[in-house]
Order: sequence, then structure tokens, then C-alpha cells
Amino acid sequence: MSIYQRLLTLGPEVLMGFGSLAAHKLRTLLTMLGMIFGVGAVISMLSIGAGARQEALSFIETLGVNNVIVEAREASGWDELQDRRKTSPGLTFRDVRALRDNLPQVELISARKRFKPGKVYPMVTNDMPLVIGVIPDFPKIAGLRLVAGRFFDAAEEAEGTAVAVLGDGARRAIFGPAVDAVGQYVKVDDTWFHVIGVLASSAGYQTEVEGVQVEDRNLFIYVPLNAALLRLSNAQSEYKDEIDGVYLKLANSSQSVVTADTARAILNYTHRGAGDFSVIVPAGLLEEQRRTQNIFNFVMVAIAGISLLVGGIGIMNIMLATVLERTREIGIRRAIGATRNDIIRQFLLEATMISIAGGLMGIVFGLALSRLIALTAGWSTIVSLSSIVLAFTVSVSVGLIFGLYPARQAAQLDPIEAMRYE
Repeated sequence: MSIYQRLLTLGPEVLMGFGSLAAHKLRTLLTMLGMIFGVGAVISMLSIGAGARQEALSFIETLGVNNVIVEAREASGWDELQDRRKTSPGLTFRDVRALRDNLPQVELISARKRFKPGKVYPMVTNDMPLVIGVIPDFPKIAGLRLVAGRFFDAAEEAEGTAVAVLGDGARRAIFGPAVDAVGQYVKVDDTWFHVIGVLASSAGYQTEVEGVQVEDRNLFIYVPLNAALLRLSNAQSEYKDEIDGVYLKLANSSQSVVTADTARAILNYTHRGAGDFSVIVPAGLLEEQRRTQNIFNFVMVAIAGISLLVGGIGIMNIMLATVLERTREIGIRRAIGATRNDIIRQFLLEATMISIAGGLMGIVFGLALSRLIALTAGWSTIVSLSSIVLAFTVSVSVGLIFGLYPARQAAQLDPIEAMRYE
């Protein structure tokens, strides 16, 4: 018998199953709840994991897979900062020169100085930009892309010229969405900067990994490093690091671990073991993130799978009660020629119909729950087709597995005793 012919023979049994389930609507719905919540939980948990993974990947892309990053480590208090300065001057341009001279595998190197302004004029929103002092090669290191104007050049960097390149968020915060910012002027504290370029929008997020704090770079104002150091008040002080970061771009990411170890050794020597810096390898973070994400997904699915297990137990319980209620019907069907396999197939089909219906409702519930989590908690959630297929497949499998025992119990009833049952 072909598959098509087998499906045709199931038609009457499907109709019989629908009739049986429809006769007890409330009981059927309550039985489905376990499957609905279980499938919804699996989909929503996987969507949270996928969203977290996407944000982590965006974070690592911002750092640059081919980069090695040195970050100044902030002191926990004034006393610790004073103790550090007794042995180490913090990150300085001397460190930049030492790294450049001793790491031939480094293609590009840029110091960085962050500066949080007290006021910016004009401003049309309350999103205060962050000023970042870098060198002209920084766009190649950080993967920045211009949509208007240009980046500053070596001459402007050497002279500390008051020019600026705005991130898309900074442009909107300062001038509004409809204004062409190139050619305009922006006042940072007491210094006017001439806007010469605008960068493309990038994914906005704020996170911290191993001491690296990455803000929304859409809100950055990039200025020449010398301009940040010389023109902006409080950019330097006796106890602050001369610079707060160094970016090293490598020709090949496979050299990142060795380069990071060498850089760490050089800086430990020049800083006399003060521990006032950290060396970050984005390529290593990427691999670690993948391992962590796999563990997270396994744990979340296992927790959500408990709901499916409870739903399966509920299906078994209800199907056992159904067998008891329909004992006389089973006896009559056996008496008029139904085989044990027919009885097994009938009750197994009903259990599967419950799990399929519950799975379909659970998909809708999972999509709605993922959306609700994204709106209320502010988390990024991504529902993938694979998570839907996984949750639905597990739901149907649970219905089959937990419906098998009640079906076998029904098939093993003695027809004569079943017909006498009241």
C-alpha cells in the first residue's frame, strides 16, 4: 500500500478523533496548555539567545577581529590611582612607540583618548555625544564608513586642527535629522569644531566585556588626537592616563594571540607590573562567545523542555482517562472487526492531534512572547525558522511518545470484558 493510500485510510479515523476531542472542548484545551507553554517557552528562549548572540557578534565586529586592543584599566578609587602612579605613568605615547617598534606584524596602530564633554552646542536632543581623539588611520582599524565629507588627514592631526567627524547619532542629536552637517560648526565645551564628515549608522548597543566598554559609536564625535589633548579642557591631568586606549590592526587574525601576549609582556615591563591595563583579543572573544552561547542555548532549551515534558504527562493522563471512558466503545469496535493496531492507531492519532494543535498555538504564543520581551525588557530577540521547527517537532514527538502507552492499554483490553463495562 502506497503512502497516499495509507493517508486516505486515515480519513475516517481523523474525523473520529476530531469528534472525540470536540466532545470535551475544555478538557482538550487544558491538555494542550502544557504543549502551548512548552513550545512558546522554547521559541522565546532561543530567540533571546539568538538576539544576545547577534549583539555579541556586532560588539566583536566593532572591536575588529583582526585587532588587538589595549585598554587603560580604571582605578577603583583615588588611593589606588595614587599607588599606581608611584610605579607606572599609565598608558602613554611611549607605550605606543614601544609596541610599534617591537611588533612588526602590526599594520596600523592608533592611540585613543576619550573625552566626555560638559556641554555641546547646538543640541536638539538629550543624547550627549562622546568625543574620541584618534589618528587619521583609525577608520581602517575600526571599520568606519563615511557617508558624507571626509575624515581628517595627517596634517590636521599634527597641527591639532579643530575639525570633527560625526557619527550618525551625534549628527542627529546635534543638528537634527534633516540638516546636512558637513560644513557646520559644533561647540564642545569652549572649543568650536568644524564638521568635515559624517559616518554611516551602525548597530547601537552598550555593553562591557573584559574591561572593554563599547558605547553606541553612533554618538561619537571623532577629532584629531592632538586636538583632543590640546584643546579640550580636563583631557589630561596629573593622575589620568595620557591616552586611554591603543588599537593594533594585524594583517592576519591568526597572529592575534601571539601579538597580544607580546604586547602584554612589553607593557608589563614598562608599567612595572602595575596592572593598570588590559589586552583584549576580539578573535578570542568571538570563540569564547560561541562556546558560551552554545551552553546558554542548551540550558534554556532544557528549562523550556520541562514544560513540554509536563505537557506530555498531561496528554498521557487525559488519554488514560479517555480509554477508561471509552472502554465499551473499544469493545464494540473490536467485536465488529477492528484489530489491536487499529485501536492503537486511533488513540495515538488523537494524542498526536492534541500535540499538533498545541504546537501550532505554541508557535503563535512564542512569537508573541518574544515580541513582548523585546518591547518590555529592551532585549534583542530574533526568532529563527530553525527554533520554530525544533519546538514543533519536539511537541509532536512528545505527543507520540506519551500517547503510545495509553494506546497500547486500549488495544490490550479484552473485547468481551470491554463490552460488559458500564
